[in-house]
Amino acid sequence: MANDLQSSKGQTAIAKTAVAFDRPLNLACGFELTTHELVFETYGKLNSSHTNAILICHALSGDHHAAGVDSEGKSGWWEHYIGPGKPIDTNRFFVVCPNNIGSCFGSTGPNSINPATGKHWGADFPTLEVGDWVESQVFLMEHLEIDCWAAVVGGSLGGMQAMHWSVVHPEKLQHAVVIAASLKLSAQNIAFNEIARRAIQSDVNFKDGQYLEHQTSPKDGLALARMIGHLTYLSDHALGRKFGRLVRSGDLDAAQKELVEFEISSYLNYQGDKFAKGFDANSYILITKMLDYFDLVKNYKNDALATFSNAKCQFLVVSFSSDWRFSPECSEEITDALIGADKNVTYLRIESDQGHDAFLLPDARYENGVSLYLNRVADQLEAEQP
Repeated sequence: MANDLQSSKGQTAIAKTAVAFDRPLNLACGFELTTHELVFETYGKLNSSHTNAILICHALSGDHHAAGVDSEGKSGWWEHYIGPGKPIDTNRFFVVCPNNIGSCFGSTGPNSINPATGKHWGADFPTLEVGDWVESQVFLMEHLEIDCWAAVVGGSLGGMQAMHWSVVHPEKLQHAVVIAASLKLSAQNIAFNEIARRAIQSDVNFKDGQYLEHQTSPKDGLALARMIGHLTYLSDHALGRKFGRLVRSGDLDAAQKELVEFEISSYLNYQGDKFAKGFDANSYILITKMLDYFDLVKNYKNDALATFSNAKCQFLVVSFSSDWRFSPECSEEITDALIGADKNVTYLRIESDQGHDAFLLPDARYENGVSLYLNRVADQLEAEQP
């Protein structure tokens, strides 16, 4: 379990925990990962019957640090939603957030050492699918001695994991909270991911993915990839409201137009450079491909109703009006399939101008909806406690 410690700012900080699994994980691609390690954080306390645990599934660039303050004073990426009295209330739930395999924040991934070669995996790390993340999470579940999650919660790629849990391990969760997700990626989404990967692979320092062995870093390509991705997470309205055509430097009437820099340009460059300092290029390629491969209904003759027929949990599905990457229509397709499969589902559409990133940001109606749903879950669990 994670322990509290004091940060440099004097706040109570969350310590990450690492667990190594010595039994093989059989990946969907056919590769056997003989051992792997997961880094995770926990918040709140597990009740005596181990029934109040919630699994938080991170998205593409997320990590294990979802809430609280870490040893470096950094707040979690879902800090507004996880904590005492918050929508995912750590006074009532034991919350678990792992960094998934293939990522670059301590869990086994491209930056890890390949035991077969003694070198970094790099681009040779095996192809992953959403199901591989879920099966690794099952290992963690067993390690924590949890038989059934009170809920599996995630946004974007995290929501895809929650749906996969409901279909493949129906006995292991009571609720699935699916936020800003879809049954599969659109061609447009796949296209954006391919452009981002091409940006990374075109960087002279990429070295066919073995840049760690060459002691280089394709940071320019990764920054460009993030700029492309980040732009798709925002809405045109939000960009216009925040930046418009504001100029950071230079003068639009100046003779030397190359001196002009728009605020939006400065913002995107900053976001790209910041991301490139903290994320791994091979992980970005690996996980965007995992997004592309995701298709929940492909193994069920492309029948969404049949896909959800074995699910036993209840569902909360959330969408955001201005999210054009995972539009409300995607969430409504999920909801319609669940209704058609005679499942208990609550659908919440949030009016927001924040685009896909809205699932990470404060919003009173969103917070209230998640709170109401999970408080009912907690009420029932507490009523069943001996």
